[in-house]
Amino acid sequence: MYSRRSLLRLLGATVFASFSLASYAFAIEPRFRLAVARYRLRPPRWPVLERPLRVAAIADIHACEPWMPLSRIEEIVDTANALEPDLIVLLGDYVAGLAKFKTGLVPMKEWGASLGRLKAPLGTYAILGNHDWWVNASAVRTALRDNGIPVLENEARLLKPKAGPNFWLAGLGDQLAIPLSGRRFKGMDDMPKTLAQIRDDTAPAILLAHEPDIFPQVPARFGLTLSGHTHGGQVKLPLLGRPIVPSRFGQRYAYGHVVENDRHLIVSGGLGMSNLPVRFGVPPEVVLIELG
Repeated sequence: MYSRRSLLRLLGATVFASFSLASYAFAIEPRFRLAVARYRLRPPRWPVLERPLRVAAIADIHACEPWMPLSRIEEIVDTANALEPDLIVLLGDYVAGLAKFKTGLVPMKEWGASLGRLKAPLGTYAILGNHDWWVNASAVRTALRDNGIPVLENEARLLKPKAGPNFWLAGLGDQLAIPLSGRRFKGMDDMPKTLAQIRDDTAPAILLAHEPDIFPQVPARFGLTLSGHTHGGQVKLPLLGRPIVPSRFGQRYAYGHVVENDRHLIVSGGLGMSNLPVRFGVPPEVVLIELG
């Protein structure tokens, strides 16, 4: 039987542990941790290469004070550049996703200029996310393009590395761009238009799509799809997993590397937050993919 003193000690320890976990989830992991998630794979049509093509992916920045200030974005840019990628892709949601828990916005000109410092021989390319559309898609496009970052919306471009095969990079319009009634959305995605711009049957093709829910409809011509949006659920609990994933497929495309019918999907855990300023077990990450 526990004594009164033992019960008080146990209660105190429980309160302290709860406070420590909450402090970590609300202050430490989302704001101060930064991981690099690494993947090595060879999708269909991609040859074996002596030096794999290195692609860095940045998703879901959600720039705002105090959770994603300009100094944090600068740190993310420096981390991505230090990986020495051949290509950098930005997977959408640059603007704040926190309505009640932000103290200020990072001006688009400022985060755009910071992202303009990203360096890769094949360049930096972007797509837009749902929050970009819900805030001001035109202004987000301008912030990116003014800093030398093309925005691909239902568009494909042929990239030509100095070593390795030419390959197509395509960006899909956002699937949740315009809110309608009853939790329905009108998407700006046009897969047939995007696919029609790939003018050969041999070169590998990569698709950028903010929400991974499109993956079951992605044509086999795209051997690799890169997505964000889910934030990996933002919270991953021991034994319980990810309680909330913003996807109609639940856990199926929540995070990481998925292979279905010989098509590859990588879903980034992202960097910022939406709805609640909390991350636990899903630290902010820059993704590095080595192909071939």
